[in-house]
Amino acid sequence: MKKFSLAAKFNLVFLAVAVVGFAASSVVTNALLVSNAREETLQNARLLMQASSAAGKYTSAHIVPLLDNRMKFEFLPEAVPTFAAIEHLNELLKSYPDYSYKQATLNPTNPRNRANAWEAPLVQRLRASPSTPELVGERNTPGGPALYIARPITITNAACLACHSTPDAAPKTMTDIYGAANGFGWKLNETVGAQVVSVPMTVPLQRANTLLRTYMWSLLGIFAFLFVALNVTVHLFVTRRISTLTRIADEVSLGRFDAAAFDTRDGDELAQLAQSFDRMRTSLASAMKMLDD
Repeated sequence: MKKFSLAAKFNLVFLAVAVVGFAASSVVTNALLVSNAREETLQNARLLMQASSAAGKYTSAHIVPLLDNRMKFEFLPEAVPTFAAIEHLNELLKSYPDYSYKQATLNPTNPRNRANAWEAPLVQRLRASPSTPELVGERNTPGGPALYIARPITITNAACLACHSTPDAAPKTMTDIYGAANGFGWKLNETVGAQVVSVPMTVPLQRANTLLRTYMWSLLGIFAFLFVALNVTVHLFVTRRISTLTRIADEVSLGRFDAAAFDTRDGDELAQLAQSFDRMRTSLASAMKMLDD
């Protein structure tokens, strides 16, 4: 059976602990960084949602009153808060083509707002659960993973039904633009669609991967430094002194009682062992001298 030195056993234990610690740190750190990247993406998505809401509120409070009389003779989409919010976000997102905002509706007046294949199930889920404030999830896109937020569009203002109840009740100027086939039959307190914001996670995840690699290389450097430092320490204060004590013991076993004494000035456990050994050597030398006499 192969025997290992004290230093080898120490190194094996240290390396085993280092490998386990390195692996555990990698898993935990990666989970934290990915979670942080997701939270950062979620905050960006909510910021876009708030920007849309702010644009709609501004239009409702400041633009609609100015165009109220003109709207009686001409339908102006720009005076509709939802239209203004969409246009505002679309203009903003021209600089961020991987981001998207849509007021996805099952039966929209404007065809561009019709929910597509992945948005329609979100609207159906919000319709089935009216108390759900928002849905958060991830989806795959051609540009990589993206995080989305979907919030319900619910008819809470009866004034909205003036344009969306029946084609006959809607302003003729509106039906002249969009026709009478879509955007009608809405009911009060009905969820007709969802505000959907989709934000790419590619950049935050790349940043998280970069931070993870930097952290792991730093951790590896720390482990390497500790490995060298501990080996030097063990050699200077343990294995070298044990080797010296072993050599002295071998000389005494051969009858050379005048072998050099072990340095006991440190006062630690090895020094105490050496003192005990010196007492034993003195006693043994005295016993051998008595036998010779």
